[in-house]
Amino acid sequence: MLATELNEKLTRVGPGTPGGELLRRYWQPIAAVAELTRGKPTKKIRLLGEDLVLYRDSSGKLGLIEERCPHRRVSMVYGIPEPEGLRCPYHGWLFDGKGTCLEQPAEPPESTFKDRVKVAGYPVQELGGLVFAYLGPEPAPLLPRYDAFVWDNAIRQIGFAVIPCNWVQVMENSLDGTHVEWLHGYYSNYILGKEAEERGQVYNPKPVRHHARIGFDLFEHGILKRRIEVGGSEEDDDWRIGHAVVFPGMLANPTAQIRVPMDDTHTLHIWYTATQLNMPAPPQEYVPYVQMPWQAEDGEFITNFVDGQDIMCWATQGEIADRHLEKLGASDVGIILFRQLLKEQIERVERGEEPMNVFRDPAKNQIIPLPRERVHHGRVRDVGIGKDGRQRIGSRPSAPEYAALVRDLREQANGHGDDIFAPFPRVEIESLKQVTANLA
Repeated sequence: MLATELNEKLTRVGPGTPGGELLRRYWQPIAAVAELTRGKPTKKIRLLGEDLVLYRDSSGKLGLIEERCPHRRVSMVYGIPEPEGLRCPYHGWLFDGKGTCLEQPAEPPESTFKDRVKVAGYPVQELGGLVFAYLGPEPAPLLPRYDAFVWDNAIRQIGFAVIPCNWVQVMENSLDGTHVEWLHGYYSNYILGKEAEERGQVYNPKPVRHHARIGFDLFEHGILKRRIEVGGSEEDDDWRIGHAVVFPGMLANPTAQIRVPMDDTHTLHIWYTATQLNMPAPPQEYVPYVQMPWQAEDGEFITNFVDGQDIMCWATQGEIADRHLEKLGASDVGIILFRQLLKEQIERVERGEEPMNVFRDPAKNQIIPLPRERVHHGRVRDVGIGKDGRQRIGSRPSAPEYAALVRDLREQANGHGDDIFAPFPRVEIESLKQVTANLA
């Protein structure tokens, strides 16, 4: 149970709100680099309650400015890229990436009107095939170089979906250790069994591994998740290594899941896959991206794969979950820890302090390693793509270019009998605080 007033404080993200002021201290991914092309050099962006336009000008430089031209409020999504910025299609007003008005062609030559006109403009950077934006106070911190964004000898892909709910309930799912066995085990068997029956096929349910203990460690970058399943021990990767929830909005699984608050009731969810190889990685001309399907034509949720199941649970809590109606139990210790951490960081910003996990020292930002288990739920992690290049049942869809690349790499490696995927580097963390729950 969470008081309504605190729920508002944690979930609202617009300008001037406590949560919004916190989130503006972090770089947020807003698009794939490959989305901006010569044929489509602009993209409408909704971020932290603001309507913006991302563009690549004709010199190749990225910019992010307020969406509407201040002249007659026309959308700059339809603007014309120029060497120095983006020109409004209606009357030709030209703005640079800082939001400065450079030209007003219809005004008298001696007019100084343009010098008194400005729109919001925000810094943007490219990293790992993503475009990141910073909407906070200057000076901007460094864009964090988390390992998956900068690994050498890796192949990458990006997935996107807009989820119709608040970002906090999406993040809380990553601190909910036991939903895996029920939602992705028991419920998944139920759904896939029904589908197999409709096709006249026999479905062999996957084994459901029950949790004996869950643990969550606060560390310098966020919270580390641990678990022991029945029959396991503290020597298992799931407990000894675990994987990270990076504050404020990223689950650092082998496929990172990044939750970007668009506004109070919509979240841009990004799946970022970086797969290191045991063989030379072929160059990717660009990092491919795919829109992640989660809704059927009739409006119902698609729940025959892991991410669709998660999305159903996030969105059906409502646009903003009514946390004052919750009944939390012993298995919810991770969710409680995350809410406490979020509240603490909001209060730090309110006191004029810098929140956690903000980087300003280049020496500490060369590459930021994150822990990931090699064996998860008793299985070695893989990419969910079979040797024939097809998605395995229950796994998330991949970009066609990425699936084809994995298939080709496996074909090349067959003669050598080698596994093409490199194991994750072992990363240890220093625990600042640990909470656990014994469930068996």
